[in-house]
Amino acid sequence: MAFTHDTEVALRYAATLVNTMPTDTRPEGLPTVAVLIAQLEEWDWTGRMPTTVEELETVQRVRSRLREYWDGDLEHAVEITNALLHDGQARPRLVNHEPLGWHVHATEDDAPLAYRIAVDTAMAMIDVIRADELDRLKVCEASDCDDVYVDLSRNRSRKFCDGTCGNNANVAAYRARKAAKARSRGGRRGSRSNASS
Repeated sequence: MAFTHDTEVALRYAATLVNTMPTDTRPEGLPTVAVLIAQLEEWDWTGRMPTTVEELETVQRVRSRLREYWDGDLEHAVEITNALLHDGQARPRLVNHEPLGWHVHATEDDAPLAYRIAVDTAMAMIDVIRADELDRLKVCEASDCDDVYVDLSRNRSRKFCDGTCGNNANVAAYRARKAAKARSRGGRRGSRSNASS
């Protein structure tokens, strides 16, 4: 599996954006325009930046739509992709800028940010769907987490999100093995003392 770099970046950003959605255990991850702009700068977004609460709210609505990619089947992914491309008035063209080099922009640089996010994700999803790689869009397997991620590992073996869930699972498994070993040693000691009495 080899997606182009810009496809990988678009998919990973979509997952990052989706994971800002508020949950029962986490507040809104994009509470202000300033926080959204900081996230965009971290991901090297170009073009016009949002300035109003209305633009932030539009991005939050698009974020909910992108979350559907992780919940639906192939037909639904195709439906979402076509709708996002249509609504964003996609007109693909090649551009060259850092840090991506040559890649595709499918909206004007001054288009509303929500359109640019939606269309960039839809363009990346075209590659995912055509390569029959939809199963790389996963939800974290930790019991207390529903964050999403894109599994870019060779053998699709990744199980946890980008947060601390993988580390927490490893620590819990280590502690369980250690406790089982201690119980096993304790049981063997008990049987020896019983045998000698």
